[in-house]
Amino acid sequence: METGLKVAVFGAYGHTGRFVVAELRDRGFVPVLSGRDPDKLKALSVSGPGLDDTRPASVDDPESLDRALAGAAAVINCAGPFATTAAPVIEAALRAGIPYLDVAAEIEANADTFARYADRAEAAGAVVVPAMAFYGGLGDLLATAAMGDWTTADEAHIAYGLSGWHPTAGTRAAGAVSRQRRDGRRVRYANGRLEYRQDEAPTLTWPFPDPVGPRAVIGEFSMADVVTVPSHLSVPEVRTYMTVEAARDLSSPDTPPPAPADEHGRSEQTFLVDVVVRSGGVERRAVARGRDIYAVTAPLVVEAVDRILTGRTRRDGVASAGAIFDAPDFLRALSSHLSLELHS
Repeated sequence: METGLKVAVFGAYGHTGRFVVAELRDRGFVPVLSGRDPDKLKALSVSGPGLDDTRPASVDDPESLDRALAGAAAVINCAGPFATTAAPVIEAALRAGIPYLDVAAEIEANADTFARYADRAEAAGAVVVPAMAFYGGLGDLLATAAMGDWTTADEAHIAYGLSGWHPTAGTRAAGAVSRQRRDGRRVRYANGRLEYRQDEAPTLTWPFPDPVGPRAVIGEFSMADVVTVPSHLSVPEVRTYMTVEAARDLSSPDTPPPAPADEHGRSEQTFLVDVVVRSGGVERRAVARGRDIYAVTAPLVVEAVDRILTGRTRRDGVASAGAIFDAPDFLRALSSHLSLELHS
């Protein structure tokens, strides 16, 4: 598909940003490379054709952000920690009158986006989509698809069956910011609100579908889904789980960053996301399987950009993936990147 539309990518030279830039180019968009470091932008620009539009910018310099977004049809923020970058880039997008999307996994940063910008974005007819990524976006789409015609549910469970987790430097930096903001506490979504707790998260067994099977998981290992799912679905209990091995990889300072293992730059990591929603004793399920949580974020966020720019959305304002898009149709559009199962 040839669109010719320019899409700015802030944090283009980061690990996830590079996947997003490549996906935009493959989908016919013209990436505008932006970020704080001019040398890294230059290095990225010579890595392939169609990457010559580089625009250094800093979140501390609104005018540089305005220059970065000039003439762009949308902006994707891939630069964490999002507690620092989200608000300045959203402000620039609102000034430019273009859609904003990010790939934030930071719970508090996503909650801030909903709280700070819901009214302004809706009044302006603007589109702001936080957490349009593996964490926050995919789980929300799966939960929405699993809900089907239900308007409410008693609980939603999102279990992450990762073969392992080699975190990027950005993931580590974002995690440090989140821990600091929580004062070392953990967070969960229960009783219709975010709750901060001092106790240890429980360990239990989750019955993943084949080929993963039953695995030990950290219960209440909260990810961005505890913000995105209840932002539009009436579910008072949203719990997320992580395989013990992946949680240990993330917490260990000795775990190396992800290493490319194929021609697309994807790592060997595989994932299975198992979503279960329950209401009145009835259960519905959605399952997605794929490879590399960072790489799969690119088709998620670029598909979202394409749908926004072609008017295939349900609303304006600040909205999660499941609220703004037709969830089953969106997931089916990613069939070359994900396998999907829906069970009533």
